[in-house]
Amino acid sequence: MLHYLVVFSCLYAMSMAMPVPDYYSYSPAVGEGSGTEFSTAREGRITGVRVYEYPYYGYYNYNYINGYLFRLQVQYDGNWTELVGNSAYGNLKTMTLFDNEYFVQVSGKYYSGYVSELMFVTNEGRSFKVGQPTGLSFNFYPTHDGSELRFLSGRQNGFALTSIGAHWAVFNNNSTR
Repeated sequence: MLHYLVVFSCLYAMSMAMPVPDYYSYSPAVGEGSGTEFSTAREGRITGVRVYEYPYYGYYNYNYINGYLFRLQVQYDGNWTELVGNSAYGNLKTMTLFDNEYFVQVSGKYYSGYVSELMFVTNEGRSFKVGQPTGLSFNFYPTHDGSELRFLSGRQNGFALTSIGAHWAVFNNNSTR
């Protein structure tokens, strides 16, 4: 009996000293990557996303998600981040998440150095798409079960979004939303 107690005590002590598993993952950025870096990282849970997309009027061959004609904002617990991009022009598209809803996938396309399409998918199966489906596809998702989109990063050159990456983590469920 003493033998089992010693073994159990050793296992318990080792488990207390073991590091907590890392539930963070990064989906590496796609796109050319020229221009100024951006990050939407904030405290709290993402509760929405909004993008101005420039409509196709024959001026450009493709509808890009543009810089000075574009802006991207992420909402954390009801508060919007600063703009990624310059002034806003075009069609504003917004998706606000429901309670206990979060993004589990970001996908889209990039072409000729620019991100041309973004699509966000939630754990409830809802999706939000902006831009045009032109170019090479990418698909970002977390590597750990229960992880959600925590923030986006990348580059924009004042005209368009030139690269984007996604950061995923398990949200602390002890906090309220």
